[in-house]
Amino acid sequence: MESGPLPLDPAAIRRDFPILDQTIHDRFPLVYLDSAASSQRPRQVIDALRDVYERNYANVHRGIHWLSERSTDLFEEARESIQALVGARHAHEIILTSGTTAGVNLVARSWGDANLRPGDEILLTDMEHHSNIVPWQQAAERTGAAVRFLPITDSGELDLEQLDAFLTDRTRLVAVTAVSNVLGTINPIGAIRERADRCGALLFVDGAQSVPHEPTDVQATRADFLAFSGHKMMGPSGVGALYGRETLLDAMPPFLGGGGMIRRVARDRFAPADLPFKFEAGTPPIADAIAMTAACRYLRDVGLERIAAHEQRLARLAHERLAAFDDVAIHGPAPDRKAGIVSFSIDRVHPQDISELLDHRGIAVRAGHHCAMPLHERLGVSASVRASFYAYTTVDEIDRFADGLRSVRETLRRTGSRRAPTAR
Repeated sequence: MESGPLPLDPAAIRRDFPILDQTIHDRFPLVYLDSAASSQRPRQVIDALRDVYERNYANVHRGIHWLSERSTDLFEEARESIQALVGARHAHEIILTSGTTAGVNLVARSWGDANLRPGDEILLTDMEHHSNIVPWQQAAERTGAAVRFLPITDSGELDLEQLDAFLTDRTRLVAVTAVSNVLGTINPIGAIRERADRCGALLFVDGAQSVPHEPTDVQATRADFLAFSGHKMMGPSGVGALYGRETLLDAMPPFLGGGGMIRRVARDRFAPADLPFKFEAGTPPIADAIAMTAACRYLRDVGLERIAAHEQRLARLAHERLAAFDDVAIHGPAPDRKAGIVSFSIDRVHPQDISELLDHRGIAVRAGHHCAMPLHERLGVSASVRASFYAYTTVDEIDRFADGLRSVRETLRRTGSRRAPTAR
């Protein structure tokens, strides 16, 4: 008998998400299949955000009055909730940021500028989001380092057979996504860590698509850095987190200067504050950060193992439904090696047309290059359609998506409005 987490009940979960209970174009119930771009929020997070502004808001860390101290306590409680979610050893290893992109840029600027030299190499992969490419390209321009890209296989997985050839004594850092935002590929972070150890390279993990959907333990994977965003994990937008190993963060210079990140300031010098505050200049996203406690609690209560299993079942079903269409090409590996993301193309049909026609039936998907142009170049298309799932996605919605796609194909066939994708 198979063992595993108990199935979750998406119908029960949906009762916590008021936005999902609405009609689109006055005809169709909303089918939201764009959670990889941004998830929806449960009432618990919405209520937490409202509660901050109605009862608990003041600037943090700077006041000695009751309201400021209360707000500070709640703000630091959020840091501790995030620490527990990803398995960090210390709360001060969690830097609160505006999102994944800010976390990548912080490390690229602070660690990168202090440690990279001409001839050094940064290893990325062909499936990275632009936010895990451009900051490293900028760091390479500033320091004289070089950026290399580990290829992917035709099945949409990292070509690990070539990894040792790309890891050299010049490799200083490997930056890799835990889950591809286009292909849904789940990457073997632990195995990459072991191989990176052989050349002494650090490991930066883009957890934007993994932390919200599966259990994360930075001590088990021994990631040196991990960045992720609140808005993809049922939390508010405008807030995220960077985990960094304590010894690394201690040695890194501050990235931004200003209030909150200093111990003292003189006319000719300044002394930075201790962790984590030396990387948190200015007034932080107070209410959004505090509401992250509710998001972390919600994910913990539902169970990330259950969420991952539910999404993989949906991915298998979506693959089965799409496989029935002879002109649909699914991008990425088989569903047992991917998360709840399914991207595809239809021969000679622009993804934007597909997305717009599905929207007319109340079905929200994403069309474009998904901030992954190099990956789409490798796939041989300039854009794709992406359907992405979460704990609130139901089997019925996958069926409605498939029925909607069938209708789209019939409409395009009837009107003859088929056009090849162009770059967007």
